[in-house]
Amino acid sequence: MKKIVVFTGAGMSADSGLATFRDSDGLWANYRIEEVCTPEALAHDRAKVIEFYNMRRREMLEKEPNAGHRAIAELERWFDVEVVTQNVDNLHERAGSTHVTHLHGELTKLRSSRNPELVVPIEGWEQRLDATAPDGSLLRPYIVFFGESVPMFDRATQIAATADLMIVVGTSLAVYPAAALVRYVRPEVPIYLVDPGMPDTAMIRNPLTHIRERAAIGMPQLAARLIADRS
Repeated sequence: MKKIVVFTGAGMSADSGLATFRDSDGLWANYRIEEVCTPEALAHDRAKVIEFYNMRRREMLEKEPNAGHRAIAELERWFDVEVVTQNVDNLHERAGSTHVTHLHGELTKLRSSRNPELVVPIEGWEQRLDATAPDGSLLRPYIVFFGESVPMFDRATQIAATADLMIVVGTSLAVYPAAALVRYVRPEVPIYLVDPGMPDTAMIRNPLTHIRERAAIGMPQLAARLIADRS
């Protein structure tokens, strides 16, 4: 069975109505990254950081997977599919994708402040400010903050290396190290890029097809084509 690796970014979730930090309106509009998405911010104003991710979690739970998410999940009926995403929401899983690697963390989980590998689920949207992990430390969002290493990147590169075809959806290919994932695909493997803009493709040396559509439009089109052309 052909192996498809799907690499998704903020544009994937934007089509479900989730704000991205590049938006001029929405959830990120009133916050600077330095205030809510760094280890220093958590240490300086824990309440503000926890409140911000509670809002993001609540926003996520109010949204639904879009047609692009569902198209990716549908590919599992015909191909061996693994999703690697920069997104921290659970829309891929809710659409039905069963193999999802989150590079930058997950809103549906919290982690120990002391031990990065001690991760627990969170029910609903609200993390209490004084919530503690099993090791007694304060819980924090299970998010890779700016300035922190990306622990799942090595796993993601191993997944990319197994691809017979890669699909890149809704990412500017400007956030590193995630953007470098395309360099781990074998040279002969075709890459399909689904994005209405002009992502930075300088690192892509593979045969490239650019579908200039939003995720919710271009991804169903591409999925239908791949299913029809399978051999």
